Amino acid sequence: MAKAATTDLAKFADAHGVKYFMISFTDLFGGQRAKLVPARAIADMQHDGAGFAGFATWLDLTPAHPDMLGVPDADAAIILPWNREIAWVPANCVMDGTDLAQAPRNVLRRQIEKAASLGMHVKTGIEAEFFLLTPAGDQISDAFDTAAKPCYDQQAFMRRLDVIREISDHMLELGWNPYQNDHEDANGQWEMNWDFDDALHTADKHSFFKFMAKCVAEKHGYRATFMPKPIAGLTGNGCHAHVSVWDAPGDEAKKNVFAGEGAGQTGEVGLSEQGKYFLGGIMKHASAMAAITNPTVNSYKRINAPRTSSGATWAPNTVTWTGNNRTHMVRVPGPGRFELRLPDGAANPYLLQAVIIAAGLSGIASKADPGKRHDIDMYALGHTVTDAPKLPLNMLDALRAYDSDEGLKEAMGTDFSAAYLKMKMLEWDDFCSHFSWWEKANTLDI
Repeated sequence: MAKAATTDLAKFADAHGVKYFMISFTDLFGGQRAKLVPARAIADMQHDGAGFAGFATWLDLTPAHPDMLGVPDADAAIILPWNREIAWVPANCVMDGTDLAQAPRNVLRRQIEKAASLGMHVKTGIEAEFFLLTPAGDQISDAFDTAAKPCYDQQAFMRRLDVIREISDHMLELGWNPYQNDHEDANGQWEMNWDFDDALHTADKHSFFKFMAKCVAEKHGYRATFMPKPIAGLTGNGCHAHVSVWDAPGDEAKKNVFAGEGAGQTGEVGLSEQGKYFLGGIMKHASAMAAITNPTVNSYKRINAPRTSSGATWAPNTVTWTGNNRTHMVRVPGPGRFELRLPDGAANPYLLQAVIIAAGLSGIASKADPGKRHDIDMYALGHTVTDAPKLPLNMLDALRAYDSDEGLKEAMGTDFSAAYLKMKMLEWDDFCSHFSWWEKANTLDI
């Protein structure tokens, strides 16, 4: 399925002084797994892959399965800016000579191939929000970051300049073209942005960014978390995705397929007919998509949150779309693209991109209508919208919505969908068996 790599990792190591390669893959729960391979052994590993026991990670495999091989995508290798003797390489998971269907990067690669067969090449950018906490994860790292409206706080930024600037310097060195960094809406929360790219490149960068942010934070004595709602009462970590479709991949792209003209536009927001149908697919499958874009128990503390201390959650709870208005699930800020505000920081970088493409292509195939555009403030007037579905209230509802959406399950791959639902239902069952302080506080004296 993958084209042959043009990078010889052994020569890459000699040219750049790399002594080790970190061959990495992401499991169904978004966990990043890796083996550290000395450069002297990388030639064979590039061809054969690094062996993993898949059962030891969050994949639907057993101890009886043969080795799962992580075959490095050599062209995607990234030298660690904070340790240049090590290169990180995302891997495609293979078993018995065949791509492992449930592996998230493989799921995304299939969606990209499907879109390409239709002459469409999806480009995305993501807004990765995270908190800097104390090492134990129980407090904001900056005791002075207490403003009621801390967004863009200049002094708070300077107190964590060491961490944010170091991460930004690394992105500059990597050629990602970071263009802004800011203190976000919650105390202790940050957002860093870099250029949009082809969906697979964005997913790899997203995966590496989470790894990099955690490493740099730990170096400075802090803990970076992308947990959707790490602190009650504060805005949660979103992972907004900006989506457009082009006529070719990479630098070959000349035309934005979503940028409509004339009668093909969706009102005045400037989406082409195909863009409208793609958006229609997102709206049609939104509740099921939440199982992937919002994959944890904690995720639903963000999208169903009461008003936060800053005055807004900045997260949707209803399936609606609009123009340049941040109170809806989808915002169309200008011609040729839209922003999906549903995903959170726990979203698997590869499955996030895959489910956006799968839902969008489904919409194009069925000429799905995105429905009525709403331009109201959903936080103040959302109760007046009675014809739009509510997003799932919890992880179980989301999983059930996904399981009921036969079209999306098939589009994402039946093997993947079965594995994902099985593993996530086990996680939900584990959560339900957990006894919490709330139960004692509210039931002990009944």
